[in-house]
Amino acid sequence: MAEKNKERSSFGVLIIHGFTATLDSVNALCTPLKELGIPVSLPLLSGHGASSPEALRGVKWEAWMADAERALQELCLEVERVIVIGHSMGALLSLNLAARHQDKVDSLVLVAPAIKLVSVLAPGRPFHFAAPFLSRVLKNWKLNTDFSGQACGNCIPHYSWVPTDAIISFFELIKKSTQLLGSINVPVLIIHNRRERTVRPESAIILYNSIATGPSAKSIIWLERSGHQTFCDCEQETAIQAIVDYVSARIGRNRGPGDALY
Repeated sequence: MAEKNKERSSFGVLIIHGFTATLDSVNALCTPLKELGIPVSLPLLSGHGASSPEALRGVKWEAWMADAERALQELCLEVERVIVIGHSMGALLSLNLAARHQDKVDSLVLVAPAIKLVSVLAPGRPFHFAAPFLSRVLKNWKLNTDFSGQACGNCIPHYSWVPTDAIISFFELIKKSTQLLGSINVPVLIIHNRRERTVRPESAIILYNSIATGPSAKSIIWLERSGHQTFCDCEQETAIQAIVDYVSARIGRNRGPGDALY
């Protein structure tokens, strides 16, 4: 009975991982954010986290969107407003949440947002027209892990391969999300890696220039050495510190110089 009468916290954090990702790809954020004393939710999207990438075959972007919305709604049972953090494809889902649920989303942290991919088959790239044809011939696609150097700890950030039909649905999500940018007006922090080989760095600029958020409420932080797997790579601590500082500012908690992250 006491649980039912429990007051909601003012803020919570929702962390959304990327395409083909394991929770390892974003787990490093959890402890530092929980230490701020607010609820943190880290859902696993459909088809992810299984023993085989085969679990992603036939899964569409609408299922990932439904997972993200469900996690937002569940977190809103505990909190008034949600700061949504998304990595790569998770950033696209975060943008969709902000567009659909303006009454619930306080702000966004978008890390390596997958607006424009390096792959020449992706939306806006030279051979995107060939992607549907290729998917009919090639049923599986091998994935390379984008690190600048050795991964932190035993991080396994994503599947080793992916069903090609899931990639096609991911491409569809990119196109749908890009169309929404002009309707996003919540505060936004963008973190991007200049040297990564998965998402083109211009994605951060496109996002910054296209969203409706005013200049004083949006910013970009550039990482100079990391690959795409931001939270498993050499600038992990820099990225986490930036996010903790941003969330602290949003919830109104001032961190002193001696405050530790871990």
